[in-house]
Amino acid sequence: MTNVKSRGAVWLERLAPAGAPFLPLIDSVKAVEQDGAIYVAVVPDPNNHYPRARTGEVGLLEGWTLAKTISTIVKEDADKAEKRPIVAIVDVTSQAYGRREEAFGIHQALAGSVAAYAKAREAGHPIVSLIVGKAMSGAFLAHGYQANRILALDDPKVLIHAMGKESAARITLRSVAELDKFAAKVPPMAYDIKHYAELGLLEKLLKVSSADDPSEEDVKQAADEIAAAIQKAKESPRDLRNRLCSPNRKATSEVRRLVKEAW
Repeated sequence: MTNVKSRGAVWLERLAPAGAPFLPLIDSVKAVEQDGAIYVAVVPDPNNHYPRARTGEVGLLEGWTLAKTISTIVKEDADKAEKRPIVAIVDVTSQAYGRREEAFGIHQALAGSVAAYAKAREAGHPIVSLIVGKAMSGAFLAHGYQANRILALDDPKVLIHAMGKESAARITLRSVAELDKFAAKVPPMAYDIKHYAELGLLEKLLKVSSADDPSEEDVKQAADEIAAAIQKAKESPRDLRNRLCSPNRKATSEVRRLVKEAW
């Protein structure tokens, strides 16, 4: 592991302690195989070649490495009736912002990862994401959002949004305090996981004694819920229609129906 122990690294180690490394990868992307499933995480690498991707961001190298990893799994299982489950451990602070990233096509690197995850899901690989820390912006789209089922820890430091608070406050011409007050009334603008859960996109929130240093009971609970989510994914359509089944997404479903009729 790297010298910086993130939540993603901790939960990867606890959930797959006997995992065998899957492919020789870069230090910021970890993938291990245990009990027939492959666990994948993006972790900090203080020695990353790209300075903007040293604290858990998903950058050029991370995007392409994730794409390579997931695509390799799909290729290896192409002729197998039973596809290996993929578990994405999510703790990503952002996509990596920088001139070099923009010049070298970070949008393509992240899109490559998104496409690989989507193709794996469509090929029959049950994909489950467990959000243990931040799931921010394009980083979450590239690693975790394409899962059949999304689980998350019920913890104040578990945050999901399109951008950081400071950036969102700047763009909306608000202070951070004003943004928080506004978000309390408008769930899509909120950062905390409880508000995100109200949007109907999560399979389940998991209460744990410690998200930073999970106990054996915490790890067992997470492992059991991951196994249950994998089974649900196997028994359900391979698309993401299950995200529209929440009571809080009735309006979304109705709009989709009307648009489909109009087309």
